[in-house]
Amino acid sequence: MTTGFARLPDASAFRLANLRVPACLIEGCDIAADRSGLARVDLAVAKGRIEAIGLAGTVAAGVGPALDLDGGIALPRLVDCHTHLDKGHIWPRSPNPDGTFPGALTTVAADREANWSAKDVRSRMDFSLRTAFAHGTAAMRTHLDSLGKQIGISWSVYAEIRAEWTGRITLQASPLFGADAALDPTHMAAVVAAVKAHGDKLLGCVTYMIPELDRALDILFRAAIENGFDLDFHVDETNDPAARSLEHIADAALRHRFTGRILCGHCCSLSLQAPEDEARIIAKVREAGIAVVSLPLCNMYLQDRRHGRTPRWRGITALHELKAAGVPVMIASDNTRDPFYAYGDLDLVEVLREGTRILQLDHSGSDWANAVARTPAETMGVEAGIIAVGARADLVLTRARDWTEFFCRPQIDRSVLVAGRAIDRTLPDYRELDHLMGRAS
Repeated sequence: MTTGFARLPDASAFRLANLRVPACLIEGCDIAADRSGLARVDLAVAKGRIEAIGLAGTVAAGVGPALDLDGGIALPRLVDCHTHLDKGHIWPRSPNPDGTFPGALTTVAADREANWSAKDVRSRMDFSLRTAFAHGTAAMRTHLDSLGKQIGISWSVYAEIRAEWTGRITLQASPLFGADAALDPTHMAAVVAAVKAHGDKLLGCVTYMIPELDRALDILFRAAIENGFDLDFHVDETNDPAARSLEHIADAALRHRFTGRILCGHCCSLSLQAPEDEARIIAKVREAGIAVVSLPLCNMYLQDRRHGRTPRWRGITALHELKAAGVPVMIASDNTRDPFYAYGDLDLVEVLREGTRILQLDHSGSDWANAVARTPAETMGVEAGIIAVGARADLVLTRARDWTEFFCRPQIDRSVLVAGRAIDRTLPDYRELDHLMGRAS
């Protein structure tokens, strides 16, 4: 297959020579890195797995051909821990009328009620997965709207899709509904049953400052403990400093002595707290063992949007402060071409590139590549996001030789290896979805 490297080896054993890899993503090998955190290495690949890692020029050629990558940056295939595959690509038929969060909520609710059949959800999810696969994604977690009839539709479709994509993308799903719905025993029973039948031992909801938030959280934590589920929450997606449901989640985790994994997404209002309140909340998050994912592209689109007024705020959480306190932090894609975010392509290279600009990840450490690789993989409990001897040879290869070259261009000529084989990176055509959008091809 032709690539940016002319031709990758088509053999069961080969060597990739002279490539740069973020040292933070190399497991089990202590290899010196430059000041930007990149280590220059050779990789030997055999039968779809990495057989050896060493400083450039030290790994013997062995059996099979070799390819000199000329100092290009290589990453493991990446991990997208917060997406919405069931909402993806509905924008052409249901655009957000004003770009606001309320506009997104009402528009998605109407589209879901009118259009989300099993065929519709399946077609859009498969399209999204083919896109993410072509970009170099190894694992994804999607949230599934779990309200009323949609529980019975989306979860069975998801289970089928997950099975079909085994070996290409590892999938997880978490239910999504408002915190107030957790107070309804009938609803909770239906959600737990769907997760047990089709899911991945994950439970979650959207948290906001309702009067009975603590009771709703207690119900969710008890259900998770009783069923051995981890938890994943949408949290404080607002610019209101009074929104502090993240602290309530941390308090609930400590109150219940919860030992499972907890991931909290968005947490936008945390960055608008007074310094002493921010520090207190972050300390509780750290003590409770909570991980945090920021969704910079989506939150830049939605937050602080007022007609005719230039936004004053980026809409992102206090990611630097969380990381400094020892909280696992990451960034992810979130929504794709739906009323919550009109753009996006489930491309984690784009997310890392734009996230670096939005969150100013540069000049603040050399290990931020973890945020789309090792850290989300550990949070999800999946084998991905690292380069290690014995690991599957799942790699994203680029021509960029340093981070400025990497971030200056979208790396459209990247190559993706899955189990040591170059995949076809042709992206699906949006016209494939025209029949779902009510327009002719």
